[in-house]
Amino acid sequence: MNPIPELIPMLKQLRLSGILDSLEVRNRQAIEEKFAYTDFLAMLIQDEVARRTQRKLTMAVRRANFRNHKTMEEFDFSFNPKINRAQVLDLATCRFMEEKACILIAGPCGTGKSHLAQALGHCAIRIGYNVLFLTQTKMFGQLNAARATNSYDRRLAALAKVDLLIIDDFGLKPLRSPQDEDFHDLIAERYERKGTIITSNLDLSEWGDAFPNKLLGAATIDRIRHGAYNVILDGKSFRSEKPLASTSKSTIVKGGKTN
Repeated sequence: MNPIPELIPMLKQLRLSGILDSLEVRNRQAIEEKFAYTDFLAMLIQDEVARRTQRKLTMAVRRANFRNHKTMEEFDFSFNPKINRAQVLDLATCRFMEEKACILIAGPCGTGKSHLAQALGHCAIRIGYNVLFLTQTKMFGQLNAARATNSYDRRLAALAKVDLLIIDDFGLKPLRSPQDEDFHDLIAERYERKGTIITSNLDLSEWGDAFPNKLLGAATIDRIRHGAYNVILDGKSFRSEKPLASTSKSTIVKGGKTN
């Protein structure tokens, strides 16, 4: 007699229907290898735990709103040998999350700032932190939309409480009022409470120039840089140009004739 049909409704009632994915395979394995009943049960439970862990990880990655799937394992340190690999791998332990510190990643376009920020976000998710990735433009767009619907305080509070907030492309566009105030308020709320990663094409010494109100900018940057880890990426761009197609000896001239 096959007990599986009778098990299906009971497993669903207990919210353990995922066990059905491996039940037949594990049952066959247990018979062939003569497992004890407890060993068979342990395998089924381990499979279910693994499924739930993977599902939780997948959902956390989706909620993080990463631009694309970038992990530390995929980061090519050999492309730009100047990158401090030991420093990056130390940050990947997420010790900075316990310290409630910022990571400031600066460097020219294409050197891997967004990739590295998202890879560190993946590391944090694997440990159990919730993560949110936003470009500066998108973040201010959300806050502006929230202000228009009288939900600004709620949206700011949501951004402030995220375990790890990643702000990409800071200073790519100069801040305008009230963006500089929004950014200051957000950083002030997160200061020494949550971990934050910020990437920018600007040199760290130039970050204050993005603020129209220099006094407000100085206060914000002071909080950002206090106890922060500075990661400077320099070297070639990963976005290498495609080779030009070979050109024909004939050239088009005025009038449509060729030479």
